Amino acid sequence: MIPAGVPLRVVGDVHGDSRAFALAAETDRYIVQLGDLVDDGPDTPGALAIMFRLIDEQRGMFLLGNHDFKLARGLLGHHVTGDAVERTLAELPLSMHKRTLQEIMDAPAWVATPRALFVHGGFHPAMRRQPPPPFPTRRPDPLLARALFGQTTGRATEAGRPERLLDWIEDIPAGITVYCGHDRRSQDGRPYIRDNASGGRAVFLDTGAGKGGHLSWMDIEPV
Repeated sequence: MIPAGVPLRVVGDVHGDSRAFALAAETDRYIVQLGDLVDDGPDTPGALAIMFRLIDEQRGMFLLGNHDFKLARGLLGHHVTGDAVERTLAELPLSMHKRTLQEIMDAPAWVATPRALFVHGGFHPAMRRQPPPPFPTRRPDPLLARALFGQTTGRATEAGRPERLLDWIEDIPAGITVYCGHDRRSQDGRPYIRDNASGGRAVFLDTGAGKGGHLSWMDIEPV
């Protein structure tokens, strides 16, 4: 899925911040966007248009995030709720519906390389051994749910959001870096980096684009 031997720019959750995404796209590096292109921010159609251009020019790809997944379900005619997705469905031009649905359904839930793994929500060791499944017609299976939603407990926080754990970081093998979004763990506006005792590393690139924060990205050499 990622061209071999090319330098990369790994971009966190865009959430409709097309202006920042346009800046991130101004590079000769191949762009790997970690999912959640859509919802919340001011210009989801613009963010999608940038991603489509990168795909057409073979200069980038995006992973399947939980917001992208929900939007695709809405475009398929399933009942979806939430202010963000409802606004996106209202704002998305009819001319973009077919392309948006196809690209989201084609987006992989994770990509593994010898020294890195790219995923939206959370890691599981099985992702190193098997390819991501096709876009589900029913509820995501446990592995896909981990990729989309991270490690959840089934409980809600005081803010009413799903409670998420980071126990999965301890399962990252030595020498492997997992690049993910979804969880806004940063306390200083920079990507949050956490190592485990075995020498595995997790890099969280969601710094709140489209949600009152800003877009972050990281340039890395071929993986």
